[in-house]
Amino acid sequence: MKGVRKNYYNCCTLSFLLVFLVLILFRPVFSINILSSTESLTISGNGTLVSPGDVFELGFFRTTSSSRWYLGIWYKKVYFRTYVWVANRDNPLSRSIGTLTISNMNLVLLDHSNKSVWSTNLTRENERSPVVAELLANGNFVMRDSNNNDASGFLWQSFDFPTDTLLPEMKLGYNLKTGLNRFLTAWRNSDDPSSGDYSYKLENRELPEFYLLKSGFQVHRSGPWNGVRFSGIPENQKLSYMVYNFTENSEEVAYTFRMTNNSFYSRLKVSSDGYLQRLTLIPISIVWNLFWSSPVDIRCDMFRVCGPYAYCDGNTSPLCNCIQGFDPWNLQQWDIGEPAGGCVRRTLLSCSGDGFTKMKKMKLPDTRLAIVDRSIGLKECEKRCLSDCNCTAFANADIRNGGTGCVIWNGELEDIRTYFADGQDLYVRLAAADLV
Repeated sequence: MKGVRKNYYNCCTLSFLLVFLVLILFRPVFSINILSSTESLTISGNGTLVSPGDVFELGFFRTTSSSRWYLGIWYKKVYFRTYVWVANRDNPLSRSIGTLTISNMNLVLLDHSNKSVWSTNLTRENERSPVVAELLANGNFVMRDSNNNDASGFLWQSFDFPTDTLLPEMKLGYNLKTGLNRFLTAWRNSDDPSSGDYSYKLENRELPEFYLLKSGFQVHRSGPWNGVRFSGIPENQKLSYMVYNFTENSEEVAYTFRMTNNSFYSRLKVSSDGYLQRLTLIPISIVWNLFWSSPVDIRCDMFRVCGPYAYCDGNTSPLCNCIQGFDPWNLQQWDIGEPAGGCVRRTLLSCSGDGFTKMKKMKLPDTRLAIVDRSIGLKECEKRCLSDCNCTAFANADIRNGGTGCVIWNGELEDIRTYFADGQDLYVRLAAADLV
């Protein structure tokens, strides 16, 4: 019996060791996505925060040819490192010594001399609750009270301060409650995350539009939101894995998109050479696919390329054409391919007896001088335009359901082009003598 008992104990011991070994070798790995007020991330420690689902990672990085260090967020599982946010893009760490910590209720990035090079820079009075920083599943890096997980209670979030990339669930545009305008700014070049020349920003007006800017000057216009998409942006509304929307109300004026299939990755990016790009990564690929890029046609998409009362048509030579009832302002310049002066009316408007020419498949003119009334339709819009001697054109504000709403332009019509498909009907006012 002793021999049997001894063999039994040996068998149990061996089984226990095998189970213990399996648990050690194949134990689940738990990713840390929260930084408490007693913790810190350092370059030397090589520590990172990893979002739930292991999609995003936050930590320190250097670019290929640089000795400078940055705090940023990137896709964790994408083969080629893809950065989506950089905290200290314009104030890098000059040495390989840096610490991210929470101090005085703020996130602070310290350099080798314990000097702050970046901070959330919040001012809070009489706050006693400890705060934590958290990398969320959608890539948003937030600071919040440790006992409050509600998004409405975020004290600070990286989604409010984008760099060159718009991720799903981020918003591009205005928070009207705070006055914050969230916009994108390109990297200086592919190896330098500092602020580059190009930015993509919303102009909030009666009919809001996005502009691509170079050193603050407008170089491309998105066209207004027509209920489906921005008329000058080649988005596809029928994708099975993504939906997008533009919200305009008393609290915000902003564009956003979200993924309906999380096995796909997609992002918007302003490139260092001046393009707004939709990049998508499908599960079986290791490289990003350029889904579309804007401006699409440099010849016709650059801002005001043809001047006032002229439109660009990629299928004509020359590209710039005067609207019916208009002639080149300077025929000599027009003939040598310098159309920036645009066109002028053959016959001045009389404010009575005027009519309209219908231009199909158009990018609507710059909305700087536009007036919007969403409560009326096209017929009433035409009457309102005719009753206003300053009205030069009108169109529907929304193309859905056969067209609704009214947009009226007072003054010059600029930055117009035709499209082979899509586009919108534009009704331009002409004197009776110029109507065909």
